[in-house]
Amino acid sequence: MAFTSVPGGVCAPRGFAAAGVHCGIRHNHDKKDLAIIKADVRCSAAACYTTNKVHGHPIDIDRAHIADGYAQAVLVNSGNANTCAPGGRELALATCELAAAALGVPKADILPSSTGVIGQAMELAPFERGIPAAAAALDHSPAGSLAAAEAIMTTDTHPKQAAVEFTLSGKRCRIGAIAKGSGMIHPNMATMLLFLTTDAAVAPEVLQGILSDVVPATFNQISVDGDTSTNDTVLLLASGLAGNAPLAPGTQDHATFTAALTEVAEAMCRELAGDGEGATKLLECTVNGAPDIQTARAVARSVISSSLFKAAMFGADANWGRILCAIGYTPGDFDISRTRVWLASAAGEVYVCENAAHHPYSEEQAARILREKEIDIRIDLGLGGATAKAWGCDLTYDYVRINGDYRT
Repeated sequence: MAFTSVPGGVCAPRGFAAAGVHCGIRHNHDKKDLAIIKADVRCSAAACYTTNKVHGHPIDIDRAHIADGYAQAVLVNSGNANTCAPGGRELALATCELAAAALGVPKADILPSSTGVIGQAMELAPFERGIPAAAAALDHSPAGSLAAAEAIMTTDTHPKQAAVEFTLSGKRCRIGAIAKGSGMIHPNMATMLLFLTTDAAVAPEVLQGILSDVVPATFNQISVDGDTSTNDTVLLLASGLAGNAPLAPGTQDHATFTAALTEVAEAMCRELAGDGEGATKLLECTVNGAPDIQTARAVARSVISSSLFKAAMFGADANWGRILCAIGYTPGDFDISRTRVWLASAAGEVYVCENAAHHPYSEEQAARILREKEIDIRIDLGLGGATAKAWGCDLTYDYVRINGDYRT
């Protein structure tokens, strides 16, 4: 299916405004640290969260507020994760009350999220200043989405957003997204903080079903460093303002919406993986010929999660043995004897492994290919028809530097 990319991020769909401001959680006044996304109407809502047993207090509040399947606004701060923080639950609830008053919506329709340092005390004063300011700055234009995307950044080097347009029942619809994520990315349920909006009409239970289907093939397939964040959250709000007939499972419209959401999700995966802490290269691993989808996903994830392989990509070293090693320790019962591997980029393609053994290639050509900014790892297991992708980045000296002084 073909989808049209459009500007505007979370403000591209009808009925959504966003804003980002500096409220004082971060000491650097040049960095925004509080974002609001608000819908003009109450929305169907769906979510996926981290599976980490240690998780942020806002996630508990989110789960309670989204239990009825509806929400109207998202409140996000950066600079402090509100995880293992004294009085964190009470503070998260208090911020929802402040947002409800400023936005004129019930506090139970506010979904809070936080990102930043774990275990640090938080104060309410910055929210008391920032929430009214952000509410006053809400903007339905692309500028509003950009400001919100900037406000949720931590070690990200640039804001991340995307949007696509498509048709359901003859009605023009859009899905938009903003995200943050650079380190602590190895999710089992979501990835860092990612917020999606759509103007399509979708009932809550259908929306949750679609999101739960898309997450395993996309956001579960990224890894920067093997650490699953305590605050991973994906939220999806549907305003219904496009005026399409509500989606029904098994219909063409349902398939189209799912494909559009997947398109946006994959775009955000590439953004997140490519901006990994200290990264210089985006790695995309495609596994074909797997006996089943679970094996395909697991193999792709193993390869892009391998620290040894990631380091080799940083050095433009076609050490394909590290790929085979990662395939070999992937959980599951499958034969590796037919495995073939190619490494590719804008500079060309090199065939490095045939039937789990060396295939003659030029090291000079391989080095040229691997010096590019985006590297494709193509694997064929030769065992069936299942396919999957995963996204990651190279492992560089700067990753250690960034995380060695993260709090300072």
